[in-house]
Amino acid sequence: MQRTPFYLRAGHLLPYSMSDSNTTDFTNPSTFILLGISGLEAAHIWISIPFCTIYVIAILGNFTILFIVKREPSLHYPMYYFLCMLAVTDLVLSTSILPKTLSIFWFNSREIDFGACLTQMYFLHCFLVMESGIFVAMAFDRYVAICYPLRHSTILTNPVVANIGVAVVLRGGMIILPSFFLARQWPYCRTNIIPHTHCEHMAVVNLACADTRVSSFYGLFVLFCGMGLDVIFIAVSYTQILRAVFSLHTKDARLKTFETCGSHLCAILAFYIPALFSFLTYRFGHNVPLHFHILIGNVYLLVPPMINPIIYGVRTKQIRDRLLRLITHKGTTLFAWCSGFQTKFRADLGGDLVLGPLP
Repeated sequence: MQRTPFYLRAGHLLPYSMSDSNTTDFTNPSTFILLGISGLEAAHIWISIPFCTIYVIAILGNFTILFIVKREPSLHYPMYYFLCMLAVTDLVLSTSILPKTLSIFWFNSREIDFGACLTQMYFLHCFLVMESGIFVAMAFDRYVAICYPLRHSTILTNPVVANIGVAVVLRGGMIILPSFFLARQWPYCRTNIIPHTHCEHMAVVNLACADTRVSSFYGLFVLFCGMGLDVIFIAVSYTQILRAVFSLHTKDARLKTFETCGSHLCAILAFYIPALFSFLTYRFGHNVPLHFHILIGNVYLLVPPMINPIIYGVRTKQIRDRLLRLITHKGTTLFAWCSGFQTKFRADLGGDLVLGPLP
């Protein structure tokens, strides 16, 4: 008889067999057990190092973008508003999974409350759809800026940008609600072990002892009619942008615009390719090793929040100049404060007063 590790019954970990899993008498357990990266448990500590590093870079980068745009009135334009929306979305995405993942890696804290699991699942997929919508908005902004530069300020006014932002948020929140309510109403009587680092939708639904084809079909609908259409809109926008770029007369202008668009496309592909791979392999890729699938499922949630501030922020001249000015200003202020403190300290010792700035 094939044995599986354990399951939670009445709050305790007990061994159980696959043949008995369908006859257990518990339903809708109060907690789930997250296994982390199955098959790589011995390497959890080592895997946590790059995960934690990526998270710290993402937090610092996205907060820096938000701080600089808020501080500089000259950056209060549609492109930077969309960039701030992207930064907030990236912060929520990475923070929704990584603290719990690191607690599994570092402290073996695998339990997660049923309600907390569903909440994590909702926010995770809700903000994934939002991020996809923001990429569409940013592609449209670049399309208007490059193809219709003289009309950019009249097309993308502040009210229009605000309406786009509200539409992106409402679409992300509403389109995921049916999946959330379906997952909430399924009976869970097989096991409460989730072979993942977080509550991924299909990983949770697969535990239900009911016909969950509705959830699977709706998940595919969201994938193809939601994010799939977004990919098409982005592809059309950048096709038009490339046509406009190649029609520019000067080689330097073509090169500069193409370099900017190329880096933006790299950021978009880094989000969509792992995401689509993860979604599809959960349904059709039964031969894909589980640990590889889990790693890819973390990559598309952690890597984009790290690289987006670099590609959209640091590589953007306006933000880079403000950041350098801010660092230089803080460095000069710190140096002046230290010089003034040293002058005052030497005077207090009773020696000759050395001329210098005082705080």
